[in-house]
Amino acid sequence: MRAIGVRGGKGDADALFIEEIPTPKLNGGDALIRIRAFGLNRMDLLQREGKYPVPPQAPSTMGVEFSGIIEELGAADCNGFRIGDEVFGLAYGGAYAEYIAVSTNMLIHKPLEMTWIEAAGIPETWITACQALYLIGGHTPGKSVLWHAGASSVSIAGIQLARNSGASEIYVTAGSKEKLDFCVGHLGATAGYNYRDQAWDVEILNATNGRGVDVIIDFVGATHFQGNLNVAAKDAHIVQLGQMSGSILPANVDISGILMKRLRFEGSTLRSRDEHYQKKLRDLLVDQALPRFRDGTFKVYVEKVFSFDDIADAHRLLESNQTKGKIICAF
Repeated sequence: MRAIGVRGGKGDADALFIEEIPTPKLNGGDALIRIRAFGLNRMDLLQREGKYPVPPQAPSTMGVEFSGIIEELGAADCNGFRIGDEVFGLAYGGAYAEYIAVSTNMLIHKPLEMTWIEAAGIPETWITACQALYLIGGHTPGKSVLWHAGASSVSIAGIQLARNSGASEIYVTAGSKEKLDFCVGHLGATAGYNYRDQAWDVEILNATNGRGVDVIIDFVGATHFQGNLNVAAKDAHIVQLGQMSGSILPANVDISGILMKRLRFEGSTLRSRDEHYQKKLRDLLVDQALPRFRDGTFKVYVEKVFSFDDIADAHRLLESNQTKGKIICAF
């Protein structure tokens, strides 16, 4: 089968190439999926550069989310899935290819109302948002939420989830007016702040009359750490999902807020979790989000669709940090 490889094992986007590799073999609870589309994620860039700790069970081929058709099953009874079913799902790797072998525990039946493109943009993005908001962030109706990197795919999902879950206010940060206008005007965030030229922590404290925010979800890391402590409400949860600005904190960071405001700070990754945990998240997605996709409440925002042959251009666009939504590759 055809798959995307990286010349020399790591490199820039120019190192991506199409190679022929064996079609994967199935274990008992697996399904072989002929992929129709797959989504790009920032971890793919890090993996391509040799900077991502790939789980031991993952193949060398990149890609963790996909949509496609079941062509083969590893056992007669595979969680209600049948050959010919249209599905989408999450994998430890291997989605940048024509076929993928994946546990049926991580598959979801694709609704007829959903396109292959939309379905491929859901698994990693929306499962991560559900994990951060509900399992770790402890969001319940009436709580306020702050999503950093507001126009990222995970935050786009998270803003929609928070609105549907009865958030009192939803704040976002981003690096351009265009992205902030998108988050507020299209997604329904309460307000947005440009971290490049605004003291977003001061602005949020003013907007909340000094109370702060109950759930903070951050992908940025070092440069936002102090601000997160500043805007956190009493008993707030801060969820760290990335460190795009680095992991070394600036000098003179004041951590007293962690103690005085009884804050809970927790980092998390998804790909390194075991299958049992990931299945719980899949079930949470099916319960919390799938009905809302069916009725049109939730939307997958797609920035651009590339062909399989144009994977290098897709990576370059993701690296540009100019997107507002998913980048998808389709066959």
